[in-house]
Amino acid sequence: METKPEIAREIVLSLQDRFRPEKLEEGFETVFHFDIEGKNGGQFTAVIEKGACRVSQGLEGEAKCTIKTSDAVYEEIELGKRSAEMAFMMGKIKVSDLNEMLKFTKLFRRLF
Repeated sequence: METKPEIAREIVLSLQDRFRPEKLEEGFETVFHFDIEGKNGGQFTAVIEKGACRVSQGLEGEAKCTIKTSDAVYEEIELGKRSAEMAFMMGKIKVSDLNEMLKFTKLFRRLF
């Protein structure tokens, strides 16, 4: 049995394995930058194009949306321990394009 990612870096990198291409809207392509502070974080780029998702370390290309937060907050959101909406309203997570983020999140299986 595959172990579930628990730290921010592993969770972001697992996006390509949790990608659900059947949920893609026709022609949807995007680039996301993740800027996650803390020892378990880092900078990552997620690219969705041609029906596939690729995640790499570092910031590549021009992002349609950038997500900034701490490793602890990102882990709590992804693992179902914190509401993403509340974290956003309290300024614990910053999202540059909320509409793009909503489209993006629907494309992945949850961890919890």
